[in-house]
Amino acid sequence: MKAVGLYKYLPVDNPESLIDVEIPKPEARGRDLLVRVKAVSVNPVDTKVRSPKDKVETEPKILGWDAAGVVEAVGEEVSLLSVGNEVYYAGSITLQGCDSEYHLVDERIAARKPRSLSFEEAAAMPLTTITAWEAFFDRMGIPRSESPSGKSLLVIAGAGGVGSIAIQIAKKLAGLHVIATASRGETEAWCREMGADEVINHREPFKDEFERIGAREVDYILCAANTEAHLQNMADVIKPQGKLCLIVGTKGGQPVPINLFQSKSIAICWELMFTRAQYQTPDLRAQHDLLAETARLIDGGTLRHTMRENYGPLNAENLRKAHAALESGRMIGKLVLGGIP
Repeated sequence: MKAVGLYKYLPVDNPESLIDVEIPKPEARGRDLLVRVKAVSVNPVDTKVRSPKDKVETEPKILGWDAAGVVEAVGEEVSLLSVGNEVYYAGSITLQGCDSEYHLVDERIAARKPRSLSFEEAAAMPLTTITAWEAFFDRMGIPRSESPSGKSLLVIAGAGGVGSIAIQIAKKLAGLHVIATASRGETEAWCREMGADEVINHREPFKDEFERIGAREVDYILCAANTEAHLQNMADVIKPQGKLCLIVGTKGGQPVPINLFQSKSIAICWELMFTRAQYQTPDLRAQHDLLAETARLIDGGTLRHTMRENYGPLNAENLRKAHAALESGRMIGKLVLGGIP
């Protein structure tokens, strides 16, 4: 089958960084779904895995951890989904990615896609939605609430993929007062469109920006970018006994001074949406359930998709362009590609 992959880890402007390849079509076993991929999305994890390093693969490495498609075959233990179902999912970082004609995914981390969305719109949602959902409800333990809770949240990088859906979930499912960060007029407008109550400039000291909008502190912070760059900013504006969730590792794995949060007794946690699949945790099915609920919320009009750009059919040239756009650091929402023709 056709796919887009790599043998060498190279800068995206090198034509060999992502190439069109032929690989064997996989076979569904156990709880696997064999999905005919109709659309994919690109996330920072794709560009990080592809980034230059001294390593050469003997078989094509396939990237991609956001997909929507149609179930073509199922393993003998599958019970949640069926052949012909239209599904969406993010997959597992430990397995081959979805930038291919067909892809295997465990049924426990996939769900029927929202009926009201196209395959492209649906492919934009899984990874970021799972990340925000788990950060709020599993990691920080924020209570679900359809009415204002009196609590507040700061979303750093509000116009990015995770920020775009995080703002919506925080407003609609947790009743939080949401402050988002952005640094350009178009990103501020997008954050407000997603539902942010206030927007501050993350290029300025947060304490000063909070004073500008008449705020003092927040109960929760979701940092979706530049962990080390915002440590002091976060320490300045989080309430005593607040909760902080990080999703981006420090550059080069360098240590950072978390004692900044000691005096306020801040709970600090990490969110990586691949954890459940990577470690085959007993609650693996939780991702199926949350994606199924997300589909109902989208179809019911509570949440909306975050797709902003479609780079055309999936091939090496278009995927390189998508990776370059993501690496520019100026993306708003999510970008997608259609399936391989």
